[in-house]
Amino acid sequence: MPQLAAETFASQIVWLAITFVILYLIMARVVIPRIGGILEDREQRIRSDLDKAEELKSETDKAIRDYEARLAEARSSAANIVAGMKAEMNAEIDKRRQEIEAELDQRQTEAEKQIAQQRDAALASLDDVACSVTAALVQKLSGAAPSDDRVSQAVSAAREGGR
Repeated sequence: MPQLAAETFASQIVWLAITFVILYLIMARVVIPRIGGILEDREQRIRSDLDKAEELKSETDKAIRDYEARLAEARSSAANIVAGMKAEMNAEIDKRRQEIEAELDQRQTEAEKQIAQQRDAALASLDDVACSVTAALVQKLSGAAPSDDRVSQAVSAAREGGR
């Protein structure tokens, strides 16, 4: 093995030193700066991606706040519309109820007038019936027919006294 031959140690050490220096210079001047540049670019890209992600997160948070504010506003508006419609419906119901009550009051008044007229007519016809029945009873009991004036006076007196 030539590496272990003692007479070539000096030349091997010289070539080792020269190769080491050349490789060191190549590494120090070319490879390491490129690797450093790549690492810096990568770090910069990661930083910009993180910044962009943070910016997008803040925009998303703002959009969510705006959405929630609009949603709350829409709910409030809907509640106001419902309250307004409810008030309108209640007013319409009250108006309609008052109209119906007025119509019912009018019908009740008319019915009371008709009842009073029918009662008066019944009472008037009752006097005629009472006079006829009284005259027939007096004639059956006494055998003599009483006068119409006398029967009507007796019926009137009995009615006035019965009240």
